Amino acid sequence: MENIILATGGTGYVGSWVVRLLLEKGYTVRLTVRDKSRVEKFAHLEAVAQAAPGRLELWEADLNRPGSYDQAAQGCQAIVHMASPFTLRFEDARRDLVDPAVNGTRNVLEAANKAESVRRVVLTSSVAAIHGDNIDMKERGLKEFNESHFNQSSSVIHQPYSYSKVAAEQAAWQMARAQDRWKLVVVNPSFVMGPSMTASSDSESIAFMRDMLTGKYRSGAPDLMFGFVDVRDVAQAHLLALEKLEAEGRHLLAERVASVIDLVKVLKELFGKRYKLPLMPAPKAIMMLVAPMFGLSRDFVRRNVGHTIRLNTTKSREVLGLRYTDFRQTLKDMAEQMQADGMLG
Repeated sequence: MENIILATGGTGYVGSWVVRLLLEKGYTVRLTVRDKSRVEKFAHLEAVAQAAPGRLELWEADLNRPGSYDQAAQGCQAIVHMASPFTLRFEDARRDLVDPAVNGTRNVLEAANKAESVRRVVLTSSVAAIHGDNIDMKERGLKEFNESHFNQSSSVIHQPYSYSKVAAEQAAWQMARAQDRWKLVVVNPSFVMGPSMTASSDSESIAFMRDMLTGKYRSGAPDLMFGFVDVRDVAQAHLLALEKLEAEGRHLLAERVASVIDLVKVLKELFGKRYKLPLMPAPKAIMMLVAPMFGLSRDFVRRNVGHTIRLNTTKSREVLGLRYTDFRQTLKDMAEQMQADGMLG
């Protein structure tokens, strides 16, 4: 029997790597796009399909349109739902971030409910659905974050992107519990880094690395801590979540927790003076003053800069069996890909 997987968001930074792995494993991938005439959005995946044993099908669908995924889901054994807005640049947080994330998830899972063939749904969530601000760990009296924790500090007003991720994931769990045919498995990546499959990627991860390498933070980098994970490992986690029958629940992904300062040190070790890297840490007081110039709120700076986090990724390693790419290799491959593709100006 043909193994058919519906993939939403498959043209994105993470999604492209997931679709590539599926095609290379021989799956038939039904890739949903908003407009099939915009060939430049998925040409890199068509190229992969030509050399892979799997088959790529293109279906038009829209996150905001109810019923949009119903036809594409018919006959699929599983759905990998990766489509969700990831942007820090928006006019209306509810309209541009929260509603598309929540309603899109509901629309896709309604399609799963209507397709008798669907037995598994893999959802791309985020560490942002586990915690909103770094200070959350201290305020909640935690020694670390793990899969049992849900973000309680974000809202439409404060950290709206993080709020969109926790709201969408909670909507997914509500729908999953209301039925017993398909199983929901969730992937919660931390800050995703690594090479892009296309030079036209508009990922915030690419924008962050470009800013680091081209001098936007030359006078000082923020003392911010993140979990970091390679985009190729995130894709592998999706495949494992799809194929491992014992996979269940949520899976927090991070190769390590590191600060932006740590990242800069690694880049300097790898590339010396090739790029306009930050010269020093930016004092928090200065960050408070200039935050709006960088698209950040002062409340974000207060609750995140200088605060430590710890992430427990035991489940991803022991249950999924995920083997993480070393952070240094991730940064090296990412910078070299961006340079080769002319993404650094």
